[in-house]
Amino acid sequence: MKIEKANAGFLTNFEVLDFLRSRGAKTDPMGCLGAVAASECKVYEYLLKTPACNQTRESINEFVTRCESFKLTNADKLNVINWRPSSAADAYAMLEECGKRFSKDERGEARDEDERVEEFLEIVKEVFPPPPPKPEEMTE
Repeated sequence: MKIEKANAGFLTNFEVLDFLRSRGAKTDPMGCLGAVAASECKVYEYLLKTPACNQTRESINEFVTRCESFKLTNADKLNVINWRPSSAADAYAMLEECGKRFSKDERGEARDEDERVEEFLEIVKEVFPPPPPKPEEMTE
C-alpha cells in the first residue's frame, strides 16, 4: 500500500471496510494469506461486527445531508456514522455538549433539547440499518 497524501482526512469505518473488501480481506485467516496482511484481516473481522457492515455510501451521504440542521462537527458526524447511536444516552455520550447544542434549531430559536435529540435519532434510525446483533444477543 502506498500513501498518496498523508493526513488527507478521516475515514469512516465503512470506508476502511470497503477498502479491505476491495483488497480481498476475508474472515478466514487462511483465505487472507497473500492477499492482505493478517492484521488487515483482523481489522476486517472486527469491522464486520460494527454498524459499518451494512452501511452504504448512499446512506452515509443521506445522513450528512439530513443532519445539516444539527450543526454537527466533522468529528461528530464520524462518530455517529461509525457507532450509530440508538438512544438519547448514546447521543449525549457521543456528541460534545449535545444538550446545549440541540437546545436551539438551525435558526437559533430555542427548542426542547429532548425533542431535538429524538428527531436526530429518528434520522439515524431511518438512514442507517440496525447494527448487527452482538454475540450475546444471538444466543437468546
